[in-house]
Amino acid sequence: MQAQGKAKGSAAGNVLKLAAAAVVAGVLTAAIALPAVGGAGMTAKSGIDALHIGPEELDEPPLPEKTTLLDAAGKPIAQFYYENRESVSLDKIAPIMRQAIVAIEDFRFYQHGPLDIEGTTRALVKNITTGGVTQGGSSITQQYVKQVLYNKAETDEEKAAAVAPTVGRKLNEIRYAIALEQKYSKDEILNRYLNIAYFGASAYGVEAASKRFFGKHASQLNLAEAATLAGAVQDPNATDPNRGKSFRDRLLSRRNVVLDRMAELEIITAEEAAQAKKKKLGYKDKPIPGGCEESEFPYFCLYVRNEIEHDSQFGKTEKARKQFLARGGLTIRTTLDRKMQQAAEKAIRKYVYPSDKPVASEALVQPGTGAIKAMAASRNFGRNRKKNEMSINVIADTLHGGGTGFQPGSTMKVFTLITALKKGMKFGDGISTGGTFTANAYSDFKNCKGQNVGDPVTPLSNAEGGSGGFRTLQTGTWGSVNTFFLALERKVGLCDVIKTAKDLGIRRADGQPLHEVQTFTLGANELDPVTLATAYAALGARGKYCAPMAITEITDRFGKVTSFKPKCKQVLEPEIADATSNILEGVFTKGTMSGVGGIGRDAAGKTGTGDVSRTVWFAGYTPDLAGAVSLGDPRGPVRYPLSNRVIGGRHYGSVFGASIPGPIWKDTFLNALKGVPASKFVSPDMSRFGGCSQACAPKPKKKESSGDEDGRGRGRGPGNGPIDIFRPDGSPFGDH
Repeated sequence: MQAQGKAKGSAAGNVLKLAAAAVVAGVLTAAIALPAVGGAGMTAKSGIDALHIGPEELDEPPLPEKTTLLDAAGKPIAQFYYENRESVSLDKIAPIMRQAIVAIEDFRFYQHGPLDIEGTTRALVKNITTGGVTQGGSSITQQYVKQVLYNKAETDEEKAAAVAPTVGRKLNEIRYAIALEQKYSKDEILNRYLNIAYFGASAYGVEAASKRFFGKHASQLNLAEAATLAGAVQDPNATDPNRGKSFRDRLLSRRNVVLDRMAELEIITAEEAAQAKKKKLGYKDKPIPGGCEESEFPYFCLYVRNEIEHDSQFGKTEKARKQFLARGGLTIRTTLDRKMQQAAEKAIRKYVYPSDKPVASEALVQPGTGAIKAMAASRNFGRNRKKNEMSINVIADTLHGGGTGFQPGSTMKVFTLITALKKGMKFGDGISTGGTFTANAYSDFKNCKGQNVGDPVTPLSNAEGGSGGFRTLQTGTWGSVNTFFLALERKVGLCDVIKTAKDLGIRRADGQPLHEVQTFTLGANELDPVTLATAYAALGARGKYCAPMAITEITDRFGKVTSFKPKCKQVLEPEIADATSNILEGVFTKGTMSGVGGIGRDAAGKTGTGDVSRTVWFAGYTPDLAGAVSLGDPRGPVRYPLSNRVIGGRHYGSVFGASIPGPIWKDTFLNALKGVPASKFVSPDMSRFGGCSQACAPKPKKKESSGDEDGRGRGRGPGNGPIDIFRPDGSPFGDH
């Protein structure tokens, strides 16, 4: 009895489903049999109103398209994408491709209205009688609607709803399809469908798929290739050729189905189909490099990516900025100069190997614009520790994907020198110092809040028992004498030195406020090469500071071009910059770089060495180019100093700024500036800076009330290296 009851109930249910199907099919037939614009006649109007079958405008957000980075000359260097897609116009898609997709997906596409009456009615009857969507029947217009809804969905729930197997979704597709066919021609709809469809192997749109599958443009596809791509859209995951042989076999089978269908519809002959079916699949598996890890210049790429992701002009939120980059279909022209980049890479690899734990980093910046011309490092970028790869942008600050930076040592003394010149000191003005330096009182050094930061307890001394004596702005700079610069910093005021450094763009690499301490002039703050190179570039530009710049132009998917200009400000009197450059030129001829030598044209710079060679630097510039080179161990320079190490295949007992960074800088500039006419520095105004206006002669040796102490003998580090400072117990203090 129960079985009979169930049978009767089941039969009744089937009758009801069939009746409902007949009603829906009848209404749809009445509605759809009308003109393609989706209008309704008197006999169908009530049914259409009941089901709300009428045109509904479809929101069509721009498709996610890849963004391409170009160097300064317009050559690609990287690309970003959420979906690997390149939208193209219909005339850039081979006619055989258009015929193949229509043949297999909707062969009556050019004859029917918003949807295929026969196919949709058949599918609806089947779906209602089975209680769900088990059969397709969608026209190409409807498929395009579904793709748009799926692409614009942001949550998993929205994506699921866009492809939900329900009659309600199918009816929504119809509403949107009616509106689309009122809005676009058939060719326009087909073009949009071919650009949005997913073909498998991470290829979205027919152009990207053609390149990925066959290494050619969609306009160049032949019959077999077109049939392959047309066959892939039905179930791209099941026929993804990247997933293995069985998937490629299924794709080959689908290709042949398409060829048979094209022959059946007399688009091609049976003989042409047979010939095409004899061909191998021909999948090329062309790489689609994306992101900075696969860029030829990963560190520069990282800088650009982070520049966009953190700059509000590219979007109000970080999410919006990331979408702008990965989905925007942008073409971004950058400042990268391949010749200069290659010069930096070659010079670095000569002195520091990719397998070395210490990493050498170099940034090249153009004076007068701030344009970053190169960013190079000795270690490859990546996350493979076994290959000794770097996973951070060691050349830049944390805002641009970098780490916490390295202490720059005596390269920071330049800002004390500039401050002294700003305050009226002349080349011959100087200070007598002892072999050690101790502040008289805590009040000897005040930070910019007026707080006392002097250290009257800890005496600081020069390396190797270096003595004190009278040093001028010139000789103190050429010898990089720490006690002299501590005394000079005290004389001109710590806060004023800090303000000078800030005016020239000096910021900590980790983004924290500068440490305003007594040893500021000795390099107490960690920096990155881009920041330091940009500061020195301002001297090459006669006091005009230009913020670091990596992007010059962005062209959006619609061809709109936005240009970016340098952000510059005159922060020093040109004459102050000229005088500074004149003194720093002597570093090559009379100072810590004299053992390395110059580059055959006007150049100025400064070495820097940290405590016991924990980090070493060189920063230098010409009127045409500035560069900063750092060397340190990213595992931690305190735990892993550079002394007594093998670097670049050579053993170093001690390492100084002139040992490795200086030669890297020199080799880089010799090659980077080949073919560039040599510019000259402007000679200093000797009526203003020549001679001396204060203490012009050495004072008698005596213990000064300032707290300086006499030392024993004079000394320099090996190879005319700069002088370190040490505590009385021999432990190092500060950088230089």
